[in-house]
Amino acid sequence: MTVPTAMDDDLQQQLEGHRLELRAYCYRMLASPFEADDAVQETFIRAWRAYDRFEGRSTLRSWLYRIATNVCLDMLRSVERRARPMDLGPAREPVLANLNELPEPTWLEPIPERLVVAEGGDPAETAVVRDSVRLAFVAALQHLPPRQRASLILCEVLQWQASEVAELLDTSVASVNSALQRARATLQAAKPAPADAALSDANRELLDRYVKAFEAYDMNALTALIHEDAVQSMPPYDMWLAGRDDIFTWWLGPGIGCKGSRVIPTMSANGLPTFGQYKPSPDGGYTPWALQVLDVRDGKIGELTFFLATETLFPLFGLPLLLDA
Repeated sequence: MTVPTAMDDDLQQQLEGHRLELRAYCYRMLASPFEADDAVQETFIRAWRAYDRFEGRSTLRSWLYRIATNVCLDMLRSVERRARPMDLGPAREPVLANLNELPEPTWLEPIPERLVVAEGGDPAETAVVRDSVRLAFVAALQHLPPRQRASLILCEVLQWQASEVAELLDTSVASVNSALQRARATLQAAKPAPADAALSDANRELLDRYVKAFEAYDMNALTALIHEDAVQSMPPYDMWLAGRDDIFTWWLGPGIGCKGSRVIPTMSANGLPTFGQYKPSPDGGYTPWALQVLDVRDGKIGELTFFLATETLFPLFGLPLLLDA
């Protein structure tokens, strides 16, 4: 058995000091919190094994980003890009026949804010991180080829110089600048939604009213809280709905099983208000149904994403897998 040395302990502490920001970087690259954690762990393993060859020509942080980028590029060679239902086709009619399930690797997954934002950190830095992990922005990043994606994140989000990114990617400054131009054009075409500011007191009150109205399944009350042109999606199903009327048609039709649900606030996903939804169980109590992630704009709810992979997402968000009656 190898006995850890003082240098081992010191290196471990140094690596851990970069875990949060590396996880945020890998999440933007991979669009999955679970794959991001795997990538960070692999980054630390590679760093540990190669540390005796690290000559200090760059900072430890830059070196770790180089390793993390290579890990992500390796992982992305064998998978399709993750997406939201809205990225895969037009809105569908709210009928059961349109409900098609696609396999898990298809979908962008939410990440708890605590896994990418430092507690008590600088407010300006926190705002940048929140903005750069928004669901719409991360989904738009997935439209980029992996090396363009890395270039854009490093330059536009992390504010690296093109020369630094060129060194990290073993390419030229001209190539990085060209990649950035193409990446910006692609993002513009993807049109990620504009960033929202932190929730105001009025918006918090709106969310309280939403929870009460949803639990009561009061469509009249919900009408006042949801935009007329709101959209709803339900990964792992590819169907998404456009417009409040279609959303309510679904809720009162195929989705009527949600009536009587409990809705529990939990930690923010991707900087957005997030709730655990539990449906009544025939055996008593309530069982997980969806992680609801809501996007509030202009004083009403503009987008509702119901992530249905509760077996993995509820533990990640600290939500129980059963609620008592």
